[in-house]
Amino acid sequence: MKKSFALSIAFLSVISIIALSSTQMIYGDSGIAPVLDESVGWFIVVGLGAVFAIVISAEIKIEEKYLGVKETSEWFNTAGRTIKTGLTAAAIVSAWTWAATLLQSSTVAYLYGISGPFWYAAGASIQVLLFGILAIELKRKAPNAHTFLEIIRARFGNGTHKVFLIFALMTNMIVTAMLLLGGSAVVNGLTGMNISLAAFMIPIGVMIYTVVGGLKATFIADYLHTIVIFSVILIFVTTVYVTSDITGGVSGMYDKLVAAAALHPVEGNAAGAFLTMASLGGLMFGIINIVGNFGTVFVDQAYWQRAIAARPSSTVKGFLLGGACWFAIPFTLATTMGLTAVALNVDLTPAAVQMGLVVPTAASVLMGPVGAILVLSMLFMAVTSAGSAELIAVSSLITYDVYRTYKNPNATGKQLLKVSRATIVVFGLGMGGLAVILLAMGLSLGFVYLAMGILIGSAVIPIALTILWKKTNGMAATAGAIIGLLVALATWVGVAVSLPQYGGQVNLASLGDNYSMLFGNIAGILVGGLVVIAGSVGKSTKFEWADIKSKLTLVEQSDSQLEASEHDEATLKKAYSFSVKGGGLMTLVLVVFWPLPLFFSNYVFDLGAYNLWVGISMLWVGIASAFIIFLPIIDGRKSIAQVLSGKKQTS
Repeated sequence: MKKSFALSIAFLSVISIIALSSTQMIYGDSGIAPVLDESVGWFIVVGLGAVFAIVISAEIKIEEKYLGVKETSEWFNTAGRTIKTGLTAAAIVSAWTWAATLLQSSTVAYLYGISGPFWYAAGASIQVLLFGILAIELKRKAPNAHTFLEIIRARFGNGTHKVFLIFALMTNMIVTAMLLLGGSAVVNGLTGMNISLAAFMIPIGVMIYTVVGGLKATFIADYLHTIVIFSVILIFVTTVYVTSDITGGVSGMYDKLVAAAALHPVEGNAAGAFLTMASLGGLMFGIINIVGNFGTVFVDQAYWQRAIAARPSSTVKGFLLGGACWFAIPFTLATTMGLTAVALNVDLTPAAVQMGLVVPTAASVLMGPVGAILVLSMLFMAVTSAGSAELIAVSSLITYDVYRTYKNPNATGKQLLKVSRATIVVFGLGMGGLAVILLAMGLSLGFVYLAMGILIGSAVIPIALTILWKKTNGMAATAGAIIGLLVALATWVGVAVSLPQYGGQVNLASLGDNYSMLFGNIAGILVGGLVVIAGSVGKSTKFEWADIKSKLTLVEQSDSQLEASEHDEATLKKAYSFSVKGGGLMTLVLVVFWPLPLFFSNYVFDLGAYNLWVGISMLWVGIASAFIIFLPIIDGRKSIAQVLSGKKQTS
């Protein structure tokens, strides 16, 4: 641990020097003048982080004292596999609410109108809804798994395991980079705080409570942070559509958006309107969004970890409810604040837009310093809660898929717990360094978000088929991931070179073009899938699912008491069937039945249609808020009563 701290501090010092010389030069002018004093930035990043670290750490200690929770490596990395529906849903919402959820969704609203928020929300909800299928199959086929990579190794051996370990860690780094790129840019833009220092300081509080409480601490943090996020969104919705004289309510917003389209028509939109789903740019973004986010769910250990932690009876319900509730966050926030930026004609440079500064700028114009503080608070909640999920995910991968697998197969629970905590500290400090390097390269949140499917999308179908399809071949899965990545990169660069407006140059502008991103993303996921399917069909594989159960073992026996019915095969198969039907139906509604008729009709919303659209967004976020805030309390009422009674739980 001491060596880890020393190496981390040394790394931190080197990167800080780079930061002072590079990132301020590139990002020193965000395009907006700070509306808050720098001290507010420090208070949010350091003060609020310390408060949550103290509160969540105290809550974990209370559980240990009154609920009989024992601190073991199994509990640290799996939360005892006993999390109920409400907290599972809240954790999924929180882990999936990145900086990009709040910032990039409003960026595409600013660029493409109402189609942007819809395609962001729909294009990133379906992955969580469909992941419920994999989650319940994991419960059925590998109930003792700590990571999804353990399943890959149990089926295909060390070679394939190492390849997908690289993809998994790359996913964690991409997600972490997006969290801090967006978070630090907004802190810098609103308060003037050094963007590099912000990137380093944001993870510190998260690191503290994650080290103390492991996965359960991240679940508690997820719940508290999600309450704040939903509360801020409800405040913005009420202000824009009900109380503000600046926007003039729904009718005032409608008039302003029509006028904005007349002055600055949106290229590729029906009649150049902001109020239409018939948007070529919006549809292209939607496709990129769908492909890219399959990678950042199916290849991210953070979501597998939530499946592992959930009770078998709560797994499918938690993922379906979490996906449906999460939809409300980008859909409602971006429909509200992204379009408010358009309606109020806020002054933003293209660079500021790509940095994700649409929401903070709109909030500042609409509500002054109060709006800026609300955005900062909401963004801090999103970055830290999703960041804690990434910390514990990386910790589990290093602990079980590196240390226990290759270095010390007979490791004790205490040794694994020590490695888990050391990894959290090292990665927690390294997160800021990673963000600063990307900032120094000139990469923005928008660029990284659109490119993620190119880098990790090829691993999606091979990973899914590993747990779903008995015939999946290990060599074909490995080849699919690698060949898919190479084809995606080649397509990305090839399309960028072919675009005439960039003169055949390969640079950030040509690589960031919608067409380059679109074809690169599609090539990666399709080629990866085709290779694994063709290779598996062409070579028969003898495999029995029971082999996985025998190969995956617990380090320590869990103290959790689950009813036998929780692991009943017939019950789990019934849950699987429900997840296929429920997730499949909701997916069809969100990406086919709802948006495509509106796209092909070239319909431009009148005031009545806009009223209905806004009403749907407000109703959805209201219901989602109620579920996420109150269901975990209802689920945990017995434990809450136990703590309030002051009596220790007896076994």
